[in-house]
Amino acid sequence: MSAFALLLLCLGLGALMARSQRFPRQSPAVLNAWILNIALPALVLIEIPRLQWSADLWFPILAPWVVMIGAMLLFGWLGARLGWERSLIGCVILVCGLGNTAFLGLPMIQALRGPEALATAVIADQLGSFLALSTLGMWVAARYSGADARGGELLLRVLRFPPFIALIAGFVVAGLGGWAPAAELVLARLAETLAPLALFSVGMQFRLRALRESQQAAALGLGWKLLLAPAILAGLAWSLDLAAASSSVGVLQAAMAPMITAGILASEHDLKPALASALVSLGILLSFVSVPLWHLLLG
Repeated sequence: MSAFALLLLCLGLGALMARSQRFPRQSPAVLNAWILNIALPALVLIEIPRLQWSADLWFPILAPWVVMIGAMLLFGWLGARLGWERSLIGCVILVCGLGNTAFLGLPMIQALRGPEALATAVIADQLGSFLALSTLGMWVAARYSGADARGGELLLRVLRFPPFIALIAGFVVAGLGGWAPAAELVLARLAETLAPLALFSVGMQFRLRALRESQQAAALGLGWKLLLAPAILAGLAWSLDLAAASSSVGVLQAAMAPMITAGILASEHDLKPALASALVSLGILLSFVSVPLWHLLLG
């Protein structure tokens, strides 16, 4: 419960400081730059060398990709039919296509499914959600940000994305036997700044007005992320008669609230920043109800 309390506290403090105007207006941009260029790469560099593969993990890894690709197909088509502007389509795809499988997902999986499910949840986060963020997420951000970039330029943006570089470096370090204790300690201290600063930044940018102005997009986006996408994956796991231990973790990770880092990436690319923060904030609050309900439904 302490992890959930930290999430809510940092979110609330960010909203409070924004209202009090004690922080400079450009503070979210500075915090986001730290998160994307320092804290998130540090976390990846720590976690990737720790991963341990087993054959039944393919479904938890696949699940976040299904959610993201489904969001790309659904909102790419639906947004055009409903007359959404390009930046709105990109915001909903990016934020509601990627789940908060680390800061919210890991403590919630541990609380609901026990510590034995934590290793599966970490792999679903790193090789599922994070890898999807670093590739498809970065591509969506560049594609819908209004930049007239060709395929090669979009690919370069993905390859230059600091967390993606850290992902490749993490696999190299894993092949070399892992980090020295002193190096891992330094990286751990940097990574610890990620969750509180990310939530604080989201809280500073939270505006209820953004939800009122885009009620339709918000309802459809969160409906996909919290309800429809996990329902599709639960049906897939049931139809394939997959082992409950791993498939349930995959479904629960898919049901998590929108990813904080995806909201920050949307803000960095000017994809409806206020709506992105509002979707993340509201999604986190709703997931405290929806994810335990999914846990009960999965048995």
